Amino acid sequence: MLIPRPLFVSVYPLNSERRCCDIIMNHDPWSTETAAAIIAQEQHRDGALLPILHALQAAFGCVPEPAIPMVAAALNLSRAEVHGVVTFYHDFRREPAGRHVLKLCRAEACQAAGGEALAARAKAKLGMAIGETTERVTFEPVYCLGLCATAPAAMLDGRVVGRLDEARLDALLLEAQR
Repeated sequence: MLIPRPLFVSVYPLNSERRCCDIIMNHDPWSTETAAAIIAQEQHRDGALLPILHALQAAFGCVPEPAIPMVAAALNLSRAEVHGVVTFYHDFRREPAGRHVLKLCRAEACQAAGGEALAARAKAKLGMAIGETTERVTFEPVYCLGLCATAPAAMLDGRVVGRLDEARLDALLLEAQR
């Protein structure tokens, strides 16, 4: 199978409450041949567009621009339709993410519970604005993690953290910078 799978490397004790594991993805450089093989493998499924886009992102770390016309041709869609799906769903990337992805909830409940101050703290400690990416970390907004009762909330590498305070945020930032 051409699609790489995440390699889970445990770096914390198994009984650790606040930490799980780092997700390390080894992405291939862009290859028309690899993209064509992924598209050919998935194109016969019902509703193949999303599985193809996910598979491309798993292989390359993002949905590369040259893949869009290839997907469109294989599925008999316009490039605009494929581009619209890629840009509509926030989890599809146009560029690869950093080693860690930190998402900070920016929804109303989190804002009311002190999220703005935590966002400012995170920006200052990371030295980057929300929406930016470095090799180590991608810092993104998210507009509801479904943890409104335990706001403010964040997500690091798919692991949600509620009742975020300065200490918990600092621990997440330290983890994200490893």
